[in-house]
Amino acid sequence: MNKVLHIILISLFSLTVISCSEKEESSTTPTTSSPLFVGVGDNGTILTSSDGTTWTSRTSGTTEKLRGGAYGNSTFVVVGFSGTILTSPDGTTWTSRTSGTSNNLGNVTYKNSTFMAVGNSGTILTSSDGTGWTTRTSGTTKNLWGVTYGNSTWVTNGDNGSIFTSSDGTSWDNRTSASGTTVEFNEVIYGNSTFVSFGYSGTILTSSDGTTWDNRTSGTTYVLPGGTYGNSIFVSVGDIGTILTSSDATTWTSRTSGTSNKLRGVTYGNSTFVAVGKSGTILTSSDATTWTSRTSGTSEHLRRVTYKE
Repeated sequence: MNKVLHIILISLFSLTVISCSEKEESSTTPTTSSPLFVGVGDNGTILTSSDGTTWTSRTSGTTEKLRGGAYGNSTFVVVGFSGTILTSPDGTTWTSRTSGTSNNLGNVTYKNSTFMAVGNSGTILTSSDGTGWTTRTSGTTKNLWGVTYGNSTWVTNGDNGSIFTSSDGTSWDNRTSASGTTVEFNEVIYGNSTFVSFGYSGTILTSSDGTTWDNRTSGTTYVLPGGTYGNSIFVSVGDIGTILTSSDATTWTSRTSGTSNKLRGVTYGNSTFVAVGKSGTILTSSDATTWTSRTSGTSEHLRRVTYKE
């Protein structure tokens, strides 16, 4: 009887140790399923936050100016000057990748199972995993700054009113004449079945197909470097703390940001809009109307911010 009791006690002890070990491992092992904002900027700056309020500086391994970021296929991809491409599974540890170009890269997105990066001199790169990249022929030498995908169409825009579209990301059509402007475009997004291009002099254009574009009245003449769509709201940010919102991308309303710093990028996630900009500026909002300043911990200029669920 004592021997049987002894065996039972040993078994219970072993199960307790295994259970504690599993709990400890699950509490300390990082997971890529956690919501995360990633902001990027000058001098290789990368910041991360789970809520948009508290931010942590990460080591990027580069001092290049970082201009854009995206998340897809369980991977963060960040791009920047001198052909810089960095990848990370969790936003914490970053690995440098070979882009095949020394041109400055201005932006990157992940759509249709593809990462697409764009940059100076008409540079367009594509990748399925963020590690191996293929150069595509854009048919232009204009600098490209914005890229998105929607309605089975890739759209990129850039200098001198440049707009290009593609159905496959490989062959591109020039839609510049349809833009009706020669200003520099900085961003293009897709939301609510609408493409929206943002640029200098407060320029905002909209399109349902990427081919035909309509000029909208923004109410500002300031540069608009960034835009996003979330919670059924279009948001654009720009110089001297400019923030514009719209429910339909046609009629725009100016909002009070509480800063005079240039805002360069904005995204939406976790029921929160996050805008970033000059001198480490970070603002958050739940409704895109009322904005709160957050402490970034850096004075570097922040260029863009992205989010993964």
